[in-house]
Amino acid sequence: MFSRLIEIFEDGKLVEKIKRRLPYLFQLAELESSRAGKTGMEVGSVRERIIVALLIYKFGEANVETEIPITEPEVDAKISGQPVSIKTITGKGFSGVKMKWTVDAEKAREFLQTYYPMCDILLARIKWNDFGGLYYIPLEAQRKVFRSIGREAYIKPPKLGTNPRGPEFTKTALSNLVGDPESKCIVINWQRVPIDFNPYKRWVDLWRED
Repeated sequence: MFSRLIEIFEDGKLVEKIKRRLPYLFQLAELESSRAGKTGMEVGSVRERIIVALLIYKFGEANVETEIPITEPEVDAKISGQPVSIKTITGKGFSGVKMKWTVDAEKAREFLQTYYPMCDILLARIKWNDFGGLYYIPLEAQRKVFRSIGREAYIKPPKLGTNPRGPEFTKTALSNLVGDPESKCIVINWQRVPIDFNPYKRWVDLWRED
């Protein structure tokens, strides 16, 4: 099935804009989600909104659905009715990418037993002061890798007695997914720039309004 996500990776002008703007926007996301120099977990949600905003910018508000029911836990947005899952990862390796966020052990176990790839993935790989990228991993590639390596090699279950917030893709699965011939990548040089950021200014300005 044709996915409109491929249009992002075939739009040369937009590709250059993503290379230039995404590191800056993700740096803002970190600043907005930091306290005492440490980035909080909420940065993931801010990054997700940045990617969804990219989809709206490219395809228009009328074609991007953002109000996704809780019954579709893997879906973060829909483009012309097609579901998309948005993932981000920071660091050198391919590890720590959640497949589903949950602190319920029973739900995590059920997910492990029943999971089968159901939607396209947009994965941002953040490597500050290095090269990472924005990846499009089509559903067909996911299903091919899943069938090839098997459920146990594809999914990393939560450790018993811990609170890891859900199962993850294994390093093997992610490496195979981004390396699949059907997947696409925009290579991004993740460089920080000086930003004069005040997390309270926007809210103070709103308080000043009549």
